[in-house]
Amino acid sequence: MLRTLCRTGGLIFQTQRTVPRLCVNPVQQRWASSLPMNTVVLFVPQQEAWVVERMGRFHRILEPGLNFLIPILDRIRYVQSLKEIVIDVPEQSAVSLDNVTLQIDGVLYLRILDPFKASYGVEDPEYAVTQLAQTTMRSELGKLTLDKVFRERESLNSNIVHSINQASDEWGIRCLRYEIKDIHVPPRVKESMQMQVEAERKKRATVLESEGTREAAINVAEGRKQAQILASEGEKEEQINKAAGEAQAVLAKAEAKAKAIRMLSEALTEQNGNAAASLSVAEQYVSAFSNLAKESNTILLPSNTGDISGMVSQAMTIYSTLAKPSMRVTPEVVEENREEATNQSGSPQEQRINE
Repeated sequence: MLRTLCRTGGLIFQTQRTVPRLCVNPVQQRWASSLPMNTVVLFVPQQEAWVVERMGRFHRILEPGLNFLIPILDRIRYVQSLKEIVIDVPEQSAVSLDNVTLQIDGVLYLRILDPFKASYGVEDPEYAVTQLAQTTMRSELGKLTLDKVFRERESLNSNIVHSINQASDEWGIRCLRYEIKDIHVPPRVKESMQMQVEAERKKRATVLESEGTREAAINVAEGRKQAQILASEGEKEEQINKAAGEAQAVLAKAEAKAKAIRMLSEALTEQNGNAAASLSVAEQYVSAFSNLAKESNTILLPSNTGDISGMVSQAMTIYSTLAKPSMRVTPEVVEENREEATNQSGSPQEQRINE
């Protein structure tokens, strides 16, 4: 505060003029609001609170807008800003729970809620809150390990705000939030953290590679299993289809043979049927002789091998005996017919032919 003497018309007046007050702390300098003079009629700006003293004692707080004061008796003692104030908390050292020294700084956001308490409760409220924030930060960091400091940054900020508000209620100040700006660790600790991060990444890469190999092996085994299952099912279907085809072929052959026998029987009942049967027997006889001695070197032949007509007549005699529907055919009758046919063609002899 500067005191000046002014001469007006032979009278000397002593005036007081306030100048900005410089508040200095170890880290930063801050300009306080200038104190206005008592001009009887005062206009208070919005979001400001002017604390008025009357004869050195608290009188009232001027509200924003038009206000009147008594000269000489009333004096504006404090001007408090009701806006949100941002304070840069200086960098400081703190020791974590695992004995690691950290360099940490932050930003504090606060607001004055009670201008009376902020004016008369503490000498410099902003400086007091700054010091409280630093001590609270050291206290909270001492409860956490280095890894948790980085992971639980939000919870650390909220704990600091809660601790500051418990102490700053008597000062009429409300701490809104606290944000940590930078955390600096010692170089050796930083190198060890970097090595730890690289090891963790290598571990994850190894685990992912092993999981990929396992998944690939499982997929290959599953593919082989599915291939074997499909192959067995295909072979099963093939055998079923083959059996069904063979069964159908047997049925077709049986039906064809039955149809052939039926047609043969019908043909035998017609005129000259016996002659046709004799011709068929003679053809089969000739075809049988063409396959002799192809599978074995020992065969039995009748003595009249060249007598085709005798063989045909013998076969037709047996057929005529079996074809009689009214006569009961016995083995004796069949034997007698065979002897008669043999007597007609000559006595059979066994000839052995060796290659």
